[in-house]
Amino acid sequence: QVQLVESGGGSVQPGGSLTLSCVYSGLTDGDRSMSWFRQAPGAGREGIAHISHYGSRQYYADSVKGRFIISRDDAKNTMYLKMNYLKVEDSGMYYCAAQKRTGGWLNSEVYNYWGQGTQVTVSS
Repeated sequence: QVQLVESGGGSVQPGGSLTLSCVYSGLTDGDRSMSWFRQAPGAGREGIAHISHYGSRQYYADSVKGRFIISRDDAKNTMYLKMNYLKVEDSGMYYCAAQKRTGGWLNSEVYNYWGQGTQVTVSS
């Protein structure tokens, strides 16, 4: 049984930083690359970062490039998202996603598993 559990969300002022974690288990089959998505109220899920199975390749949406860093530690079964220089528009629910089927990593429809999400609020 696959489980993804996010943590690390919270409230922060603009310009601040947060680090999210996603602890995963049961990912023994299929594609093991992983992604972070976020969803603001009333909006669809936006892909923001993707990391390959062993962490050798990282990809970012333009909206977070240069500010966010995705990483993973497979020995700890944990993926991270270090968020720097946070903006008000970064607010939303953040989700980790795993086991991507055929398709681009930005497409939320191609993932088999999702965590429950962790809330990030950026405000002054």
